[in-house]
Amino acid sequence: MNACDVMTTKVVAVGPDTSTNKIAERLPENRISAVPVVDETSAPIAMLSEGDLIGREEAARDDWWLALLADGAELNADHLASLRARTAREITAAPVVTVSEETDISEIARLLAAYRIKRVPVVRDGRVIGIVSRADLLRGLAREEPKPGAPGTDATRHPIFDWLDKQFLDAQQDSPRQP
Repeated sequence: MNACDVMTTKVVAVGPDTSTNKIAERLPENRISAVPVVDETSAPIAMLSEGDLIGREEAARDDWWLALLADGAELNADHLASLRARTAREITAAPVVTVSEETDISEIARLLAAYRIKRVPVVRDGRVIGIVSRADLLRGLAREEPKPGAPGTDATRHPIFDWLDKQFLDAQQDSPRQP
């Protein structure tokens, strides 16, 4: 199974000069949590997620973004103005990790785990034509017929689940336990 079998083809993209305020409106309107940032030829520059809009450092310091959801709460005017004045280009990390239509879903899962990302744009001729998210991978695996088991795997499980289990267990062993 490849990217073209599981990708979401309705892609909502933004340009690098799109304001963060406009992006914050588009995400819930389209029921998505991230958008590719593309240049004038639709080539991907970066991915911009809700986490990028919230600001990881700011979210770690305080819960200012929760005030956006609270009734009657006021935000610091300077902070709010700085959010509106920013553009996609200013808050995204580049380069973006991409895949082709023919990339196997096990390779996509490996990339998501290796780069600690939740989605990748699918490109053809340098242009974004789709997105594969973790949810798309799971939907694809749920549709796929189980293959006869390879040595050491359960015949009813897809081999990618064994790989994902290993990635999760390795990550758990590497991180300190929290009470």
